[in-house]
Amino acid sequence: MKMKYLIRMGLSALVLGGIVGCSDNDTVTQNYEVTMTNLSNSQPLSPMAIVLHSQSYNGWTIGEPAGDGLEQLAEGGDNSQFLSDAAAVGIISTQSGDGVLSPGGSQSIDVAVNALSDLQLTVATMLVNTNDAFSGKRGVDLNALALGEQVMMTLPVYDAGTEGNNELAGTIPGPADGGEGFNVARDDVNVVSRHPGVVSNIDGYTDSVLDESHRFDAPVAQLVIRRVN
Repeated sequence: MKMKYLIRMGLSALVLGGIVGCSDNDTVTQNYEVTMTNLSNSQPLSPMAIVLHSQSYNGWTIGEPAGDGLEQLAEGGDNSQFLSDAAAVGIISTQSGDGVLSPGGSQSIDVAVNALSDLQLTVATMLVNTNDAFSGKRGVDLNALALGEQVMMTLPVYDAGTEGNNELAGTIPGPADGGEGFNVARDDVNVVSRHPGVVSNIDGYTDSVLDESHRFDAPVAQLVIRRVN
């Protein structure tokens, strides 16, 4: 599946759907602004997946296999299954970004939730000029934020471990290749880990469709969460 198709078709329905809420209390008392900035040189980021949840939810675990939703997000940039899987286990709410985040760009998403004593946030996004790299943060504690306060952090890069990092033509869904996105077959180590980075064709790997601009050796995104109400 092509990246353009995923973004235009697969993700548009999710964006139009807005927030998937799981609370029976309709009184909204807390509002947060979630802002992601793309710090990379040439790695567009797929629409971010935002999950508000209690401490019982875990989007991924280092050293364990990625869930099906995370695999689809990390290989093709489609966050719909990742968010649906979260909603199915009784989290508080989910929300999606509304488009690809270009290098140097920022996007802010407003989320609203009823006051809770156990409130955390998880966010994830794909580096689309890779086989299955994603960036994100799990379980950010929102209870510590007073009105007007914010927390800022940089986001590491993870390898979903579901697709080999071969960098071959036809396997990268982003603009560097325009190749296949999600593939149900898992042909890598099948555990989530920190990503070792890409090789690229500048280092003698002539089969790679990536060049030095697609490398990353530092955090690729910044996340700012601010309580606005």
